[in-house]
Amino acid sequence: MKRPKGTVLHVRSIWNGAISFGLVSIPIKLVNATESHAVSFRQIHTEDGGRIRYRKVCELEDREVTQAEIGKAYEDADGSMIPITDEDLSQLPIPTARTIEIVAFVPEDRIDPLQMGSAYYLAASGAPAAKPYTLLREALKRSNRVAIAKFALRGRERLGMLRVVGDAIAMHGLLWPDEVRAPEGVAPEGGVTVRDQELDLADALMDTLGEIDLDDLHDEYREAVEEVVAAKAAGERPPEAREEAAPGKVLDLMAALENSVRAARESRDGEETAPAEEAEVRPLQQRKTSSRRAPKETGGKKSTSTAAKKTAAKKAEPKKSTAKSRTSASTSASAKKTAAKGAAKKAAGRSAAKETAKSTGRSTAKKTASRRRSA
Repeated sequence: MKRPKGTVLHVRSIWNGAISFGLVSIPIKLVNATESHAVSFRQIHTEDGGRIRYRKVCELEDREVTQAEIGKAYEDADGSMIPITDEDLSQLPIPTARTIEIVAFVPEDRIDPLQMGSAYYLAASGAPAAKPYTLLREALKRSNRVAIAKFALRGRERLGMLRVVGDAIAMHGLLWPDEVRAPEGVAPEGGVTVRDQELDLADALMDTLGEIDLDDLHDEYREAVEEVVAAKAAGERPPEAREEAAPGKVLDLMAALENSVRAARESRDGEETAPAEEAEVRPLQQRKTSSRRAPKETGGKKSTSTAAKKTAAKKAEPKKSTAKSRTSASTSASAKKTAAKGAAKKAAGRSAAKETAKSTGRSTAKKTASRRRSA
């Protein structure tokens, strides 16, 4: 079962010693900083459920031996065994047998994460260790550096990195530099070209996925295994796992990136309680300009009719420039022509009306005279 965060757990120290900080010695206890929650299984005989156990057998005598009869040996290249006793190892000059010896202080980014291994807490051992422990912790905080140290644990000398975690000092076991392999033959061979569009889609996918609180991550497989164990213990049928869709082959990288961005956005929008992107945004269509309307003129120009009206109203105003006077003259001339044409049309209409009236009167008079004669 996973304990709630912040629960204080008193664990047994796995190593007792001291931190050597120049001429300062800080008594400490080494405590594991991590723990495994993995579900462990035992091997059984499937026919009767009996436990399967391993026994230590001497291959020469073909008999089981006790722990007291077991020693160490180094296997040579030819397969021969070279016995090594505890006395041989105890005579080795290891100054870090019970000491965490600080050898340097470096920026944290100088440490390759590939070197980092097990993590431990360094607990102050007793009241006398409180002051030097706090001094080292605050010095690390203020310098923004980590301490590189050597120490011996489980029969071998190791490399470690000391850093501040909260109000405590933690130590990470480090691999020696020659224990880290170079990444040779890992990267794809040959020149691979990545287009800017592909990088843009990859950036969009990264931005869409965003950040996450690491405390929200949990081991789903372990939880599923625990459910199966609980169901079997209760005599119930284990829950069936849902089938995951098999990933398809990547035929088009751009299409795969676009689909990933779309799926990530849909997933994020579904998790939001009040998504701000629910409204469908459609581009506005431009209104078609009627062919009858005159096109807009730039540069402050105006239509002839408007210019004629304003010219007529501004006849009394003095002319300010030659350009304006020419424009006013041409505009007034066009206005006069228009007015003359209108007057001619009106006069033609009036004359036509008079002729119609005269002809109508004459015909009426003739009809009246003929009627009188017949009478």
